[in-house]
Amino acid sequence: MTPPIIRALFSLSLKKSSHFQKSFSCYSISVLFFSSSTTTQAPKPSLYVADHFIKKHNFSPELALKVASSLIYLRDPGKCDSIISFLKESGFSKSHIEEAVKRRPSLLSSSLEKSIKPKFKIFRDIGFSSNDVADIVSGDPWVLSRSVDDGIAPSISVLKSVVGSNASVVKLLKTSAWFLKSDLQKTMMPNIEFMRSCGISSSQIVRYVFSFPRFFLHKPESIEQFVQRADDMGFNRNSTMFLAAIRMLSSMSEENWELKLKLFRSLGFSEEDIMSTFRRTPQVFAVSERKIKEVTEFLLSRKNIDISFIINHPTVLFFSIEHRLKPRLPVFEILERKNLLSRKVRLNTLFMMSEKRFREKYVRPYLRELEKVAMAIAGI
Repeated sequence: MTPPIIRALFSLSLKKSSHFQKSFSCYSISVLFFSSSTTTQAPKPSLYVADHFIKKHNFSPELALKVASSLIYLRDPGKCDSIISFLKESGFSKSHIEEAVKRRPSLLSSSLEKSIKPKFKIFRDIGFSSNDVADIVSGDPWVLSRSVDDGIAPSISVLKSVVGSNASVVKLLKTSAWFLKSDLQKTMMPNIEFMRSCGISSSQIVRYVFSFPRFFLHKPESIEQFVQRADDMGFNRNSTMFLAAIRMLSSMSEENWELKLKLFRSLGFSEEDIMSTFRRTPQVFAVSERKIKEVTEFLLSRKNIDISFIINHPTVLFFSIEHRLKPRLPVFEILERKNLLSRKVRLNTLFMMSEKRFREKYVRPYLRELEKVAMAIAGI
């Protein structure tokens, strides 16, 4: 009888879509690998393993082949059944199991009694729900490779002391399970204590723990260097932007930093202009070079805007030219030229407001005048 995996691949080959043709190429290569080698005895058991996961657990051919190629020396796939059964009993949905296995196929060759069950017990004892555990493990199954006493339990304890509750720990781990794979007593806690000593508030630190989790896993000496660089740039440690600055510095190599400086200089920014821009909004240094160039050149091409506007309002570099700057500037210029505005409007305010608010305040009340100008420009 033809194995299910061969039948599945054959039936899939009848489809015509380009998406399938790419996928089928992968399947075909895998099948050829498993069936045509003459130099090793591994292929036949591997094909058998893949076939087992398709029949027994309804894995897709792609996932089954991935597992089989990762567990090349597995002769009895039935040994994996107990792990999959345990995951199902622990509240894992089919998608949870498939995601975990896709990310880490070797999970199915782990020891259920020694490696998996003790970790699940820790999660349950702490108070995590079955769905919480399923979300965390499927998102990052490598957490199960850490020890219980020296890894997972201490890390969760540290996280709870920082964010305050099990619910917050779960929310954090669903975003990034990296915390369970690091020694937080040697990285996160020293970094947090140092940041507090710099005057950064605990509430701001907690916000950044959720937004930029890996930032806190830097070596403490690296964080100290980033702080020193921010100090050298004239940053005020009491500024709400201080943490954003050291976080941004941590995300950029020296080479990329120099490239950004070179770009700003080429656009007409002086050294003080660049530092002033960075001190106001450090996050602009994460904007791509292409976008910084395009937005700056577009704004400077307008008669009523000079470089001081960008320096004083760096957030403008975040905005889309096509969807925000280009549509709004002409409206503003028409209303100003026609003296239709009852009071002076700050351009930055105009760019910052939502699309709905902009239309309600600056388009609908003046629709007739705007249409007249648009028709005149179009020559209608």
